[in-house]
Amino acid sequence: MKSRRLILLAGYNARGVVDASLVHMVQQLSKYGDIILVMDNDADKSELDKISPYVIWANATRHCEYDFGSYRRAYTYARDTKILSQYDYVYMINDSVYGPLFSMDDTFENLEKPDADALGLVWNPNTENPHIQSWFIGMRPCIFKSDWFDKFITSVVHQEKKGMVVHLYEHGFTQLVRQHNMNIHCIYTVHNRGVYNDIKKLFRAGMPFMKKCAFTRHNGRLGAQISYVLRHISPDIRDAILSSARDSFGDKYLNWLLTRNPFKIMYRSITYGIKKFCTGKL
Repeated sequence: MKSRRLILLAGYNARGVVDASLVHMVQQLSKYGDIILVMDNDADKSELDKISPYVIWANATRHCEYDFGSYRRAYTYARDTKILSQYDYVYMINDSVYGPLFSMDDTFENLEKPDADALGLVWNPNTENPHIQSWFIGMRPCIFKSDWFDKFITSVVHQEKKGMVVHLYEHGFTQLVRQHNMNIHCIYTVHNRGVYNDIKKLFRAGMPFMKKCAFTRHNGRLGAQISYVLRHISPDIRDAILSSARDSFGDKYLNWLLTRNPFKIMYRSITYGIKKFCTGKL
């Protein structure tokens, strides 16, 4: 029997729009489950109308509680409308990534095949706080129907520093799963900032998403990796990503970033390496 999934999707757009990449994400994820979208920004109804055929509920109101604040609102809607019992899995996903870059059939099969209670795309084996990265988390009913999860997610409030969001909620979720003797299964184990820096490697390993912040990291040194991914995905997905990226970063920056001039790429890498060496952050 086909699994029933509920996807709690957290979005953010500084310009208050539902851009092409988010429309693509919602359309594709709707093939795999019902979607509740909550954005951490104000947006006109005309913007939400772009995705209304693909969601069961959507809201866009600035709350300043990051992705977990959106997860809380989406979960609360599902709980209060008493639809949680309809689902075999609940996923919390945010739009800090571009994608899906291709079909997610294999991804969901790999996630759900093992007998695990908490699921994730990426496991960060941080020495002090190993955890499931919060931009893609899945749960079986033993978690999303539990009193302890309800208490955890409804306790999310605004934090002055993003680091506290990571500590209390991203790390906190994994800690609670372990405290309740639940099993965890993630497809990828990625150390440190590899999810941002190794996008070509992860794409070739089957990762269906690409982190947006790769576009601005390392003085543009990741441009060649981004270009590789863009060349190996379908034109419609590439167009959606580039449309949103141009809106976010501007034409001039994107053209500079995605150059295929080998001398410019080499110069960019050398200057970045010198900077890292001089600051002692190699």
